[in-house]
Amino acid sequence: MTSADRAAVLSRGPSSGPGGGRLGAVGMVVGSALSLQLGSAVAVTLFPRAGSLGVVALRLMFSALLLLVVCRPRLRGHSRADWTAVAGLGIALGAMNTLFYQAIDRIPLGAAVTLELLGPLVLSVAGSRRLLSLLWAVLAFAGVYLLGSSGFGRVDFAGVAYALAAGAMWVAYIVFNSRTGARFPKADGLALAMGIAAVLSAPLGVADARGALLDPVTLGLGAAVAVLSSGVPYTLELFALRRLPAATFALLMSLMPVAAATAGFVVLGQSLEPLEVVAIVLVIAASMGAVRTPPARVPGETGRGEGSTRTP
Repeated sequence: MTSADRAAVLSRGPSSGPGGGRLGAVGMVVGSALSLQLGSAVAVTLFPRAGSLGVVALRLMFSALLLLVVCRPRLRGHSRADWTAVAGLGIALGAMNTLFYQAIDRIPLGAAVTLELLGPLVLSVAGSRRLLSLLWAVLAFAGVYLLGSSGFGRVDFAGVAYALAAGAMWVAYIVFNSRTGARFPKADGLALAMGIAAVLSAPLGVADARGALLDPVTLGLGAAVAVLSSGVPYTLELFALRRLPAATFALLMSLMPVAAATAGFVVLGQSLEPLEVVAIVLVIAASMGAVRTPPARVPGETGRGEGSTRTP
């Protein structure tokens, strides 16, 4: 988000499977990350045809169709609070995708994902309430400083702002996704929210892309972006979470910037300077450390167990 829709599985508790299947599950998570970022890279190649807002509209439209067909959520029998949660999630999804695609239209994919990761990382550090969490915050911001001093002189600062804003919307996505997941079975809430996001993004997409949205090639590439960024990752992670503990899953998802840098290099020819690689490693290390640091218990607060995953 972006890494948006695939994070829906994080609000559902994982079922612990046999240890023998964990290696395959790890491979599924890695494959999911590569597919997601490959979808983002393909989206960048589509920008000249349909514009970044047009591609966002295509991606959300096809993702919504995919999820609505698979989940077939009920439209009746929901309270106002249920629809408020879904609407909040849909707005967060639409805004996060729009901001992220604006970012990767201006700065390299690996840098954009690294900056976007700061949003959930800050949420994780703030929620931990441990002194050790300050170390992860320092590591993360040291990585961003290195990324800025080594690479951002060559790129658009607006792209940096868009990526950071996408990270902030990722936090909103996590909050509303948790609320929606508690109110709707399976991925029904996500499917409805994706439909809302698609409807909200359509006017801007049509205005940006104009007649390009009627081009069969553009539609085909848009469908490919949706499958790579939503269908494949969601399916792989759904199976992976049946075999992996939530904490392990969260740790693996911290490697998303590596997948993004790889996809950017292979598909878009975006190379990284050595200092930029160090910067990305620092942010990944901070994210892993934050995931592995359990939240401090407040006196009088009952333990929550490992069911809640603080995953970026």
